[in-house]
Amino acid sequence: MKDKLLVGQRIRELRSGKSLSLRALAKLSGLSTNAISLIERGDNSPTVSSLHSLATALGVPITAFFDQRADGQVIHLKRHQRPASETAGVRMESLGSGLPNQQLEPFLMSIKPGGSSTSNQITHSGEEFVLVLKGTLVCRINDREYDLEKGDSLLFIASQPHVYRNETRKEAQILIIFQPMVGQVMAHQHYLE
Repeated sequence: MKDKLLVGQRIRELRSGKSLSLRALAKLSGLSTNAISLIERGDNSPTVSSLHSLATALGVPITAFFDQRADGQVIHLKRHQRPASETAGVRMESLGSGLPNQQLEPFLMSIKPGGSSTSNQITHSGEEFVLVLKGTLVCRINDREYDLEKGDSLLFIASQPHVYRNETRKEAQILIIFQPMVGQVMAHQHYLE
């Protein structure tokens, strides 16, 4: 519950900082006003897809929702202190955020047996890197499927529709790093101002 509330509070802060109402953010993100309200109150965890939609709508990197407010040039997180978001079968933990002008968005994603990163393929700006740390996954990019085992990696343009599925009976864990297109985020920020 604590992690859900912290992510929700951060989304509310960012929305308020841009003087957006719930309704305005819903229109920009494609999510319902009720869904955003539940997330902000900590009553519901955002999915990976919802986090991407909200980040795009707010013109911020996804790590802004997990921001640790760095006091310098180094972010140090202990394993038990990672901000996280959890939905049905998927846990996403931030591995570091808060550097000035941060370019990389590192996460640890755990997908339970039968779970999927999102219900449908998603797209977002930038590039995405994934390294399988534990278990096996299927990653579908466009119409092609990639079978990934421990130690396998993928690097791809994230504007291609993609989804990760765990079709096994054991949990899978991946290191996932997003690098948004800085120009697109900045252009979107100007649009929102």
